[in-house]
Amino acid sequence: MSFVKEFKAFINRGNVLDLAVGVVIGGAFGKIVSSIVNDLVTPPLGLLLSGVDLKKYKWVIKAAEGESTEIAITYGAFLQNVMDFLIIAFAIFWVVKAANKLRKKEEETPPAPKEPTAEEKLLTEIRDLLQAQAENQPRA
Repeated sequence: MSFVKEFKAFINRGNVLDLAVGVVIGGAFGKIVSSIVNDLVTPPLGLLLSGVDLKKYKWVIKAAEGESTEIAITYGAFLQNVMDFLIIAFAIFWVVKAANKLRKKEEETPPAPKEPTAEEKLLTEIRDLLQAQAENQPRA
């Protein structure tokens, strides 16, 4: 099999296309979650924490001398990243919970009854005619 045919077969497989769609939608969903965190959740938290910036906290191992740069363990940045992760995880939890609730409501609605087939309609007419005949027969 030539390389082009093999590549074409690979691309046309359904799971590759599903994965591509998932990546694109995941990227868009990531923007929504980031906006929820940055625009809705973080401002009130910053107000609660009195504007504390954890990123500035560090443990300096060796101070900067001359042209050498400072060597430090920036534990504040680590703590900020952990807090960001927890906020994002919490936001995703609520978005997924809401989506599952909507999906559950959709599943609970019963599907509309299907239209009877022509055969079923004919049998129903025959049944009704037989019942009408039996009702019109004199009783013995």
